[in-house]
Order: sequence, then structure tokens, then C-alpha cells
Amino acid sequence: MSRRSLPKRPEIHVTAGDYDRLAALADAAADAFPAIADFLAAELDRAQIIDATAAKGVVQMHSTVAYRDDVTGEEHTVTLVYPEEADIEAGRLSVLTPVGAALIGLRRGQTITWITPSGKPRNLTVVRVEPAVRPTSLAAG
Repeated sequence: MSRRSLPKRPEIHVTAGDYDRLAALADAAADAFPAIADFLAAELDRAQIIDATAAKGVVQMHSTVAYRDDVTGEEHTVTLVYPEEADIEAGRLSVLTPVGAALIGLRRGQTITWITPSGKPRNLTVVRVEPAVRPTSLAAG
């Protein structure tokens, strides 16, 4: 299955601050992780840029999101973070992973389909979004 044959991807929204940092991250990761960097950049290209005050209910950086894997039916809850903050055992998922890049900008009830590195389609549906809580170390900087 190619990207062209995927269902239309849902509309996504990204705050201006997240957009700038994520675009720089995708550029910086292009050599080391070309597939995921391209996917993240493509998601950013189609995103509507919104003000942080309009981001309620949108998966942003540092949001906690519950999503359902539509293949297994399992529900997972993670906090979406930058790569240097990632710790999967603590529930902090890097945006520079296929699932992390797929979740950015979605709202509750939206489903996204994309092609995994193994070439299979995968669907995730957002079940719940909790507001972003910025780490104190980042809030001060």
C-alpha cells in the first residue's frame, strides 16, 4: 500500500511555537532518521497553524494523549515529548517516532492512517487529550 492509496488524513492543528521547533527537529533528523523526519515534515506541511489559546483539545507537545491502536484494539496513554525527554517506560513518547509524529495535531475522535516502516498500514484513533504541561526546565528557558 502506498501513501497515495491511504485514506485522506484528518485535518490537524499545530501551535506556532510547536511548529517552529518541530520543523527544525525534522530538518536536523533528516540524515539520521530520513523516513520519520520526512513523515513529520509532511505532517507539518499540511497542518493549520493556530494560536496556543486555540489549542484546547489538540495533541501538542507535552500533551498527554490516550489513543487506540485500531489493529490490536489496545489503548495506550503517553505524553508527547521531544527526543531528549523521551522515556517510554515513563510514558513519554518522542515525536520523532512514527506514532509520535502521527499523533501531533490531532483531536479526540480523529483517526490517522499511515504506512509503518514494515510497509503495513496502521490506524490510530485519539480517545482523550489532556492539556500540555510544559516541563519546568523548559518553561524557565
